[in-house]
Amino acid sequence: MDTIQLLMDGFSSALSLENLLMAAVGALVGTFVGVLPGLGPTSAIAILLPLTGVLEPTQGIIMLAGIYYGAMYGGSTTAILLNIPGEISSVPTCLDGYPLAKKGKGGPALGISAIASFGAGVLGVIGLVFFAPILADQALKFGPPEYFALMLLALTLMVSLSGGSLIKSFLMGAFGYALSLVGLGPSSGMPRFDYGVSQLMGGFDMISIIIGLFAVTEVLKGIEERRSGATIAKTGSVYPGKEELMKSAAPMLRGGLVGFFLGLLPGCSAAITAFLAYDLEKKVSKHPERFGNGAIEGVAAPEAANNATSSAGFIPLFSLGIPSSPPLAILLAGLMIYGLTPGPVLFEQHAPFVWTVIASMFVGNTMLLILNLPMVWVWVKLTRVPYGIMAPIILMFCTIGAYSVRNSLFDVSTAFLFGALGYLFHKYKWPVVPLVLCFILGPLLEESFIQTMAMGAGNIAIVWSRPISLVILVAAAALLVISILLNRRTNKRVREEQAHGIDVAS
Repeated sequence: MDTIQLLMDGFSSALSLENLLMAAVGALVGTFVGVLPGLGPTSAIAILLPLTGVLEPTQGIIMLAGIYYGAMYGGSTTAILLNIPGEISSVPTCLDGYPLAKKGKGGPALGISAIASFGAGVLGVIGLVFFAPILADQALKFGPPEYFALMLLALTLMVSLSGGSLIKSFLMGAFGYALSLVGLGPSSGMPRFDYGVSQLMGGFDMISIIIGLFAVTEVLKGIEERRSGATIAKTGSVYPGKEELMKSAAPMLRGGLVGFFLGLLPGCSAAITAFLAYDLEKKVSKHPERFGNGAIEGVAAPEAANNATSSAGFIPLFSLGIPSSPPLAILLAGLMIYGLTPGPVLFEQHAPFVWTVIASMFVGNTMLLILNLPMVWVWVKLTRVPYGIMAPIILMFCTIGAYSVRNSLFDVSTAFLFGALGYLFHKYKWPVVPLVLCFILGPLLEESFIQTMAMGAGNIAIVWSRPISLVILVAAAALLVISILLNRRTNKRVREEQAHGIDVAS
């Protein structure tokens, strides 16, 4: 009862004009940041962090938090309409969102994305209200062996994301992992694979590679296809129909739960949970061959997962002072600037602040739904622009996005290099998603492996000697076998249906 009363008090403060304005500004800026490839919530929050010296603590944190979960929503817009993920966590959304848009169903896909984001965001905030102390305590039980096992579990996704060829998928995954090794070693601090090039000492930037493989590649594909008119002929109503809502309800719930529980773990980013939710949905589907060809479930699940992850990350941040993602690390810095130390003391000594921020997250997610459904048409109009105008604009944003991360022309060159590679991968049907997945997981896998070996005094047996990591390993092995069997079944079914002239993309 005390919790409910504190939350009600938080709502009374969150609904004040100043706090509502900050929530609205954060949500809108976050959406805009999510739409722009390369900028991302981390950069936006870092840029606006100096405002914390002007605003009151509650208003400042409300605005910065709004930018974070707003960006999680905004990244899906260009992913669906233009096959350009605004955020890394929106990469799985491209797989089915863009095919839906090409079929004239971009509007319903955007609507489902907004609804899934809202539902999962609210789910995460409810968890923050009622289960923060318990769940955060469970998350602390995860040590390096558990994280190593979790990364191995995530690597089984390469089978589901193979696009029909397991060999190509594993080779692309190996290429992505090799790219992640470039730079300073996590244990030695010595440069690796830099070949005397000083820029390589910092490694390849993830954002630059994403921009290249998706945004620049999409421009090159458009030039090859000689697109002279609109990118998408028809988007349909932005409000999904009954059938689409029914198909998406269960994927939203499953994706939200996956994103929420994994979002409690430091280092388990929204990108990882989005991939896991997409993979889960493909496994439970009666028609897995539809995924990658325009399945609305393939939009609902990852969008729910990445938004639930962003909300769940506030639990270890507020309860324990542990940021589970780079944007939350910047938010932690904001709290420290205000002299607010996260942890149990924060709830005791600054209860009005904590509960106002939590209540504002309910308000902010509602604002995202109300404001962005009508605003979808603003982004839809982008697809009406002739491609001769759109392509240079996209390349301009790609250049700005790649440069802004580290203020480096090397990153711009990297983006365009991987754009050319992405075009070749597309032309010869090599899947790029396993490359992205392994590039993301590579540093996490290596770091957790080094820490695990240190804990076990060089004995890897420590991984299966701990109950939680053993369960995860067994689950990984089972999922690997299931994924291979499902992959073979799906490929066989696709070949049979194509032989009979059936369009499996419908």
